[in-house]
Amino acid sequence: MDIRKTVNLSWDDFDELRDPRPATNDFDAVVERAISRRGFLGGALTFGSAAAVFGSGVLGSATSARAQAAGFNFEPIGIFTDHDIHVPAGFEWKPLVRWGDALFSDAEGAYSPETGVPVEMSDKVFGENTDGMETFTHDGHVLLAINSEYVNPKINLPADSEGMPKNADEVVLLKNMQGVTVLEIADQGNGWEVVVDSPYNRRITHETLMTMDGPAAGSALVQTNADPEGMSPKGTMNNCGSGKTLWGTYLTCEENFNGYFGATGAYDERPDFVRYGIGGEGRYAYEVHDPRYDLSQEPNEPNRHGWVTEIDPTDPDSTPVKHTALGRFKHENAEMVQAADGRVVVYMGDDERGEFMYKFVSNGTWAEGGSTEGLLSDGTLYAAKFNDDMTGEWLALTPESTGMPLEEILVYTRMAASAVGATSMDRPEWIAANPLRAEAYCALTNNSRRGNEGMEVNAANPRETNEYGQIVRWRPENEDHGTIDFTWDLYVMAGNPEVYDNAYGGSENVTPGNMFNSPDGMAFSTDGMLWIQTDGDDSNEGDFAGMGNNQMLVGNPETGEIARFLTAPNGAEVTGLTWSPDLKVAFVGIQHPGGAWPDGEGKPRSAVISVWRQDGAAFG
Repeated sequence: MDIRKTVNLSWDDFDELRDPRPATNDFDAVVERAISRRGFLGGALTFGSAAAVFGSGVLGSATSARAQAAGFNFEPIGIFTDHDIHVPAGFEWKPLVRWGDALFSDAEGAYSPETGVPVEMSDKVFGENTDGMETFTHDGHVLLAINSEYVNPKINLPADSEGMPKNADEVVLLKNMQGVTVLEIADQGNGWEVVVDSPYNRRITHETLMTMDGPAAGSALVQTNADPEGMSPKGTMNNCGSGKTLWGTYLTCEENFNGYFGATGAYDERPDFVRYGIGGEGRYAYEVHDPRYDLSQEPNEPNRHGWVTEIDPTDPDSTPVKHTALGRFKHENAEMVQAADGRVVVYMGDDERGEFMYKFVSNGTWAEGGSTEGLLSDGTLYAAKFNDDMTGEWLALTPESTGMPLEEILVYTRMAASAVGATSMDRPEWIAANPLRAEAYCALTNNSRRGNEGMEVNAANPRETNEYGQIVRWRPENEDHGTIDFTWDLYVMAGNPEVYDNAYGGSENVTPGNMFNSPDGMAFSTDGMLWIQTDGDDSNEGDFAGMGNNQMLVGNPETGEIARFLTAPNGAEVTGLTWSPDLKVAFVGIQHPGGAWPDGEGKPRSAVISVWRQDGAAFG
């Protein structure tokens, strides 16, 4: 494997190269059987409005964007294919913070459009490739905690490195650009801006000292030569989606950690390495310059990553905690809600084709102002099983159900979910819970391998590659997130009604005026509207003709209506969404943009932007 070529692959393609997955998955079969029993066009896949799913008539009917958006307080926008941001009439936007912007005054001017950021300042500036983020208020201060998922070495490293670190300092540079940024923001009359030198400003990188809790903490599976007690891991990496606890801390989710490890010598190619896509060459050559990432020297180091990590943004001296009770896999985000009896529930997706959806339910209960001790370290982890009669259940991952010791269940969670017969899915990404009713949604981004050998075209999925994706939703029994049983449907199946007049055109709530592909990030505003962000094909050609750049849309869960609100620069993914405390400003992440966005010259820079209504009204 040529390491210089792998760094240019998408994470999905990198994983496919390292660990090819079967073309089929369980959820496809469940949907096929459900539709064959109930009828593809009869609206049978819904427990809400028929407009939300496969209604009668031909999929992809030519409903206008204006009619689709009747329930929204903005005029939906069309597609764009340029290198800029577009929002509806009556709204404005501006950058809030960009990769390389200083968090501290001694780093002012550290970023150069030609050379990027020097290594000695790389942990004093805003990180690269922004992703999940949350807003916090503390003693009158407004704080943002923001993930920096990964790096673009050809942009971030000196030109003569040719996209691969050539020494230990360049590895440190890449490490410091990733992880989490905590920063204070304030509106002092010119819109929201970063408060440079705020005592809350903090960078949490691949080198930050952390601790672990839960049943796997300290076990032999997480012990290394550098940390024989298995309690003091360093770093959080490939931080994708996020979450916010009920008690006001930040949950950062470690996703594609596998690509950071490699081997300079012989190593044991264990079954768990195969299942988690861990192999001999890492994407960034960390293993060449740092023995911590070398499987031939520290074979347990990968087990210390792939967790949900809790950070207190209000205390810059606090130690982040990796919660082993929530399982180890490629976490997309962590959506926390509360059961009727006060127990804490965390929904999570494992973002790789053929993997599972999970939820954690605490044993203890929480009330405002109460103790949080043990709430994320003592409980039961479940994996989802979907049935073709539109019901489902959460399967407990216990020693009795899996035949595995508890610490192995948590470190090798994928194997445990397979052991109980959970339903494999097409890349379960962000999960969002409706604040107005007991229901949750998961973005199933795509399955680009559909149609490979063993995957026949069927009534539910008559396209040889599911490059459009879909969003599944479920409602727990008795409207209680703590229960085991649920009912489910498809909120939307993305498609292109301009190109196809069959299932490729998508579900009935997809029209020429709002079509999109590859739903990824999702969040609810306080008014119960579902905001959908995309990370898909923005070529605007072939099957994707008329879809334009990646975008952010708004969906009405009651009517099924969907309207386009924002489009990103070409080449960019829209990811991460949170709001100002007064709900008048949305903060939106723009990852890996093309061109020279947003500066108009020099290097492209991922950024968080502010979006607001000109009339000063709130979003939700």
